[in-house]
Amino acid sequence: MAKVISIGNQSFESIRKDNCFYIDKTSFIKEWWENKDNVTLITRPRRFGKTLNMSMLECFFSNKYKDRGDLFEGLEIWNDEKYRKLQGTYPVIFLSFAGIKQVKYNETVIKIKDELIRIYNEYDYIMKSGIYNTNEKMQYQSVCVGMSDTVAQEALKNLSNYLSRYYGKKVIILLDEYDTPMQEAYVNGYWEELVAFTRSLFNSTFKTNPYLERAIMTGITRVSKESIFSDLNNLVVVTTTSNQYETAFGFTEEEVFNSLDEQGLSDKKDIVKTWYDGFTFGDKKDIYNPWSIINFLKFKSLKTYWADSSSNGLINSLVQKGSPYIKTMIENLISGEKINVIVDEQIVFSELDYSEDAVWSLMLASGYLKVVSSEELNLIRESDNEYELALTNREILFMFRKMILRWFSPAKHETNEFIRALISSDIESMNEYMNDVAFNTFSSFDSGKHNSERKAPENFFHGFVLGLMVDQTENYIITSNRESGYGRYDIMLEPIDKTNEKYPGIIIEFKVINPRKESSLEETVAVALKQIEEKNYDAELIKRGVKEENIHHYGFAFKGKEVLIDGR
Repeated sequence: MAKVISIGNQSFESIRKDNCFYIDKTSFIKEWWENKDNVTLITRPRRFGKTLNMSMLECFFSNKYKDRGDLFEGLEIWNDEKYRKLQGTYPVIFLSFAGIKQVKYNETVIKIKDELIRIYNEYDYIMKSGIYNTNEKMQYQSVCVGMSDTVAQEALKNLSNYLSRYYGKKVIILLDEYDTPMQEAYVNGYWEELVAFTRSLFNSTFKTNPYLERAIMTGITRVSKESIFSDLNNLVVVTTTSNQYETAFGFTEEEVFNSLDEQGLSDKKDIVKTWYDGFTFGDKKDIYNPWSIINFLKFKSLKTYWADSSSNGLINSLVQKGSPYIKTMIENLISGEKINVIVDEQIVFSELDYSEDAVWSLMLASGYLKVVSSEELNLIRESDNEYELALTNREILFMFRKMILRWFSPAKHETNEFIRALISSDIESMNEYMNDVAFNTFSSFDSGKHNSERKAPENFFHGFVLGLMVDQTENYIITSNRESGYGRYDIMLEPIDKTNEKYPGIIIEFKVINPRKESSLEETVAVALKQIEEKNYDAELIKRGVKEENIHHYGFAFKGKEVLIDGR
């Protein structure tokens, strides 16, 4: 019987106790422990199981979970007798900065201090033991509301001292989503202030802490060493391009396909792969984002679950405000092309405003781009930091289309009007809408750095029109640049309900005027429509059950900012 899928549950204890759906990642415990690294920073995109894995580590190592081997029975780690004896034997400090998203510096520091107070309250029973002197008890009590920055910055080191003496063992520290406050600081303009505070906190906790056994930090980005890790020479950094812990975060294809079998969705493997595969960690390809997979398993419908699970505000801002070069590269990515760029995985947030390379580094770390690995690429690239990148998968493609739609399209009502016009063959309304978009927005992308100036309008509007279609996924199967008949159509909309004539099959062809062959947009649009017929693009729709008389053809012709749409 398929296990219940608990959406948003990041508690390992809760998932195991309630026998909920869980993909075994306990081999990560052994891999990390046997690497014997003092402090490890692991970066992965958001919603990739970082918090759940940290909860798993706490349940395994923390003496709060002594004699709770039942949580690990049946899992891989429990097959090793050595690790059975290790479970529940260490004092563990587990804290998270995931919820620290304040817009002001003072509010952020208060939230960090609140997290420290919570940890201290959790262990205040040790002060009753009698092994601490008066000064130490006063020092413990100084971690309270209104504490100074200095007290806060030394708090984790001091707590490590108290716990190691109480339990007779050095402590393990787990810090989840360490960089969330840093991203908010950049967005809201208090980066330098927070860097100074955080640097002292981290150096005290991870560098000059003699009571530390080991530590793990997780986050999305690798914030530059010069910023907050300036004195940490004991730090091992594992990024998305590193060959460590490649399968510990995210689901492998085998794990996804087994889960689909378990949930009775074996016939969905190909479409799930198209939508959600594509992440690459180190040399390991075919990694899926867990958030989209567990939502698909539960709700059994294809949606942009991961892409829609946050505002994507920082990426949105950087691309929208970026140079024409950045916009051109995004356009190329949306068109299915790859880009070659320099990637420095040490994110320097203060450089994001003027360093174009920093934008690609952030997008790679955040999961929007993937490294296209090949031996040939390694041989021909000019720099060790040069990578060939592509959009990760279809889900990310749809995210960027919707992002651009929000920038450039008129109000949502007008977008809906365009879709209604498209479905009902209201050519006049389609032309009015698209020419308004062209006049008001196209210059934003007309940078003069396209691979082909003549193809620029066609590429842009191809992606733009696809973006308009995103909300129609309940009514249509939307495909682009696929083979049908004797050629490759630009856009095809296949109605899900073939019997409902309200939703016709739709084929769209884009053409830029060729002055050597055509003297007007009318001639160009006629060429587009003729191509649809001569190449028999209807063949695929008819094969899938759409009636020939219920298929609409549209030609989109472009000349600079002028657009002409016609159909039959």
